[in-house]
Amino acid sequence: MEAQPREMAVGNVVRRVLGMIREEAKEDRNEDYSDSGSNTQSPRRQSSDLGKQAHNIPSFSPLRFGTTDGTEVSDSNEDAASESRSHTSRPAILTSHTTYAVPVQQSMFNLLSTTPSPSSTPPITNSPGSKPLMNPTSLTQRITTGSQDLKAEIISGIEEIIDELLQVDEQIAAYAQEHIHSNEIVLTHTSSVTVQKFLLKAAEKRKFTVIVAESYPNEHLATHSAVTGKAGQREDGTDDILPSEFVKPLSAAGITVILMTDATIFAIMSRVNKVILATHAVIANGGLIAAAGARLIAKAAKVHRTPVIVVSGIYKLSPEYPFEFDSLIEYGNPGNIIAYSDGALVDSLEVDNPVFDYVPPDLVDLYITNLGAHAPSYLYRIVADHYKPEDINFNKPELQF
Repeated sequence: MEAQPREMAVGNVVRRVLGMIREEAKEDRNEDYSDSGSNTQSPRRQSSDLGKQAHNIPSFSPLRFGTTDGTEVSDSNEDAASESRSHTSRPAILTSHTTYAVPVQQSMFNLLSTTPSPSSTPPITNSPGSKPLMNPTSLTQRITTGSQDLKAEIISGIEEIIDELLQVDEQIAAYAQEHIHSNEIVLTHTSSVTVQKFLLKAAEKRKFTVIVAESYPNEHLATHSAVTGKAGQREDGTDDILPSEFVKPLSAAGITVILMTDATIFAIMSRVNKVILATHAVIANGGLIAAAGARLIAKAAKVHRTPVIVVSGIYKLSPEYPFEFDSLIEYGNPGNIIAYSDGALVDSLEVDNPVFDYVPPDLVDLYITNLGAHAPSYLYRIVADHYKPEDINFNKPELQF
């Protein structure tokens, strides 16, 4: 993460794994406490047993006046029918004392180790009704078994996260037919596999038109490959494909595909019914980081009152909230815009080539994730459900409070 801080998805997966380990370790400690508590009789229960024994003593016995519950009998000259008893609370006499071990905070580095923990140590002395003390062999066996169970649960949780990452595109595509209708014109951007599967799923029961912006100069070759399904090579050796090969894969699914340049986006937006964008990362305030050109499309859509839909997996939703959004923008090779062979321009111009754009939440209408559709203002709740507060700034100790 320090080498590539803008790759937020990596940090998100690490945070989810850390949160899962914390939950499993907490459940394991709670089970240890419940087991040790069931073996030791509490002083309160012992005092209640003594009180029951005092009530069972006959009233004419001299022991009646020496019980621990402080029962006093009134004057014997009074009538037995109107005899009154007053009970004063006095601390009960304990027949045994129990030592409670203070739980030791476990760190993330010793959760999977087999080192004995003081929290799992049995009581020092035996109280009436408790189980016999464990010998060192049985205690070591119990600690080893508990650590192995914890390892198995953590490995199972990590496998569930991996399965979620593998199925996220199919889960998002399952909502396509609810948002794309027949005879609509949909504008999309770049060569996102998530968007492509989303459109192909909708094409199973819908007939519509897709306009793909090529996203020059960083993503145009990948966009051509996504539209055609293969990357061609022209005779001059450059990686480019012929216009007749642009529409093969999506057209085979019954989708009318139009590939256009970024300069025509505002002119065509009045005919577009909805915009579907892919994302590189989604931050906590509801904004997103997408390929360069996404903000231009979102602004044009807002002017024409065209809804903007963002498809993204939950693993891209980051709990970080950067206050300087310019720090999220990554700049690429300026040679993609002006070749170094143009010496006159290279010497006289300073060229910036942003790879990503920041799209604020007010330009987005809906997020479609593998958990369903959500408004940008609801993303904070998903962040709270998937990440622990102590793991948000785990890679920045100076920001932890």
